Amino acid sequence: MPYILISAATPKPDAALNYENAVRAADGNFITRYCSGVDLSFDGLLLTGGGDVAPARYGQENHGSLLIDLERDRTELALVRAYLDAGKPILGICRGMQILNVALGGTLIQDLGDNLNPFHRRIDADKVHSIAAQEDSILHTLYGPLFSVNSAHHQAADAPGNGVVISARSEAGVAEALELPGKPLLGVQFHPERMTGTLLRPDAVDGGAIFRWFIDKCRK
Repeated sequence: MPYILISAATPKPDAALNYENAVRAADGNFITRYCSGVDLSFDGLLLTGGGDVAPARYGQENHGSLLIDLERDRTELALVRAYLDAGKPILGICRGMQILNVALGGTLIQDLGDNLNPFHRRIDADKVHSIAAQEDSILHTLYGPLFSVNSAHHQAADAPGNGVVISARSEAGVAEALELPGKPLLGVQFHPERMTGTLLRPDAVDGGAIFRWFIDKCRK
């Protein structure tokens, strides 16, 4: 059974409960850590959601970034580089997708603004909208060319990092997934852990398929 390092947003015991449930349902084992040191004894790395990446990490001043955790930025960037160098699978969700892009030299949109936030930013509950996946992308293989996902973010990937392909976008063009061709790496801007299992919702795809893809890669 693949053993996954889950990088959590806080040290609270339930900080990554939904992610843990999704990994377990996909037949994976895990340990959850906050600000883990680099540990390559795991079969894969899962980067969870949370506060914003410090803009200085991608060469910008702060123009709307919130809940910055400098120590988390430092440790997760180190983890990404180590797991990439080792050729081990990485799944990044929401902030996790953003930290992947930054680790690879990309930038972020610090706030989607008044026109886009109403469709993407969580207030009382996740938003739901459709996204389009590029042909032959991981998400296209799992779900087809057009499907609905949840949404709870105010930032997004902007300029892609070195070698990064933005493989899915919302109708308005917001980056919703990224890949690094030739590497077992996937970043998604939405929250598949909140649309699978007991959290499966009728208005979106089953996010469990993403975790099954990830765990399968971790077996190889």
